[in-house]
Amino acid sequence: MTFELPKLQYSYDALEPFIDTLTMNIHHEKHHGTYVSNLNNALQGTETINFKLEQIIKNISNYPTVIRNNGGGHYNHSLFWSIMSPNAHKQPTGTLLERINSEFGNFDKFKEIFTNTALTRFGSGWAWLYVDKIGKLCVCSTPNQDNPLMDIADCQGIPIMGIDVWEHAYYLKYQNRRAEYINAFWNVLDWSKVVQNFEEIKNI
Repeated sequence: MTFELPKLQYSYDALEPFIDTLTMNIHHEKHHGTYVSNLNNALQGTETINFKLEQIIKNISNYPTVIRNNGGGHYNHSLFWSIMSPNAHKQPTGTLLERINSEFGNFDKFKEIFTNTALTRFGSGWAWLYVDKIGKLCVCSTPNQDNPLMDIADCQGIPIMGIDVWEHAYYLKYQNRRAEYINAFWNVLDWSKVVQNFEEIKNI
């Protein structure tokens, strides 16, 4: 088995004007595509080529840096594409909304915390909403292509939502204005997908 670049459920121009067509094209085909290619090359000839990506990520301390970087890049971007939509539901619902309100104060306060976490990640990395090992909703950021699922991460759990704050995710449209990109992200974040991710964790 080899890993494959996932097909998007929308066209490259579908997230305009919030995320531009050229950025989507380059980000998906070139950046994510390279992570997949490098990951497959690094795993070639090993038994790990038959493992599921989540299995590799959860035990990433057992693998060299090339697999950490490219396996993380593949996992992170696959989640990122899946939670965006041109027909995004703008708010969570059900149990997830109740949990956000109870654990962060209210939905607006959560958005403020998440936005600040993404904005203040120094250099390249990601910001996450994740469920920790005791079932609590948490927000954190990780460097490079790390994520909370990795056993080496400072914050550990299962991600249900993430934003890419590498410059390649926004520089063509927003240049150094990361705050504008993060604010634009809220317009294409599909909370119905995040709710689905949360519900799947609850049912494990």
